[in-house]
Amino acid sequence: MIRVLVAEDQSAVRAGLVLILGSAPDIEVAGEAADGERAVSLARELRPDVVLMDVQMPVLDGVTATRRIVAEQLADVLVLTTFDLDEYVFGALRAGAAGFLLKNTEARALLDAVRTVAGGEGIVAPAVTRRLLAEFAAGPARETTADPAVLEGLTRREREVLGCIGEGLSNAEIGDRLDMAEGTVKTHVSRLLAKLELRSRVQAAVLARELGV
Repeated sequence: MIRVLVAEDQSAVRAGLVLILGSAPDIEVAGEAADGERAVSLARELRPDVVLMDVQMPVLDGVTATRRIVAEQLADVLVLTTFDLDEYVFGALRAGAAGFLLKNTEARALLDAVRTVAGGEGIVAPAVTRRLLAEFAAGPARETTADPAVLEGLTRREREVLGCIGEGLSNAEIGDRLDMAEGTVKTHVSRLLAKLELRSRVQAAVLARELGV
């Protein structure tokens, strides 16, 4: 059973998320939080598998709450966003969020995302990645703390795949670009994420952009 903590300040939205999650036989809502501070407190108390976190939260924002939960290894965090606050999204990325979903995501996709994150994998749709990267490119210059040396452990092929991820390409599109089977692309993506100690392909995409891969 996958135990989920729902952190969302809007009661109606939170109730809808709880209803959707509760409809799945393999998912249990372990708790609910209306602010970021309560989310961190409940994560410590309940030790859920996944925290479904809104970025715009009172008392303690979702980015800071995510950073604390990830730092203490309390749970994997799946962030909900409307993309109204891009800097919050990038902050959540760097805080270690395992995945990103739009608030208008369909119920089935939400459940699949929770299962994917609970299974130890990052989840971000390629379309979301592209939108994030477009905002990243259009926004003001951001200082990067990324060290180019982190790329030294990657093979040439892994660097090529990383560059494609930086363009927001899906696995299928990367396969077409590099003339590889989609399954092979997935293997390369998994390996480079592990080598770079990243939780999601969006983190990899941002790193690729910052380092000019």
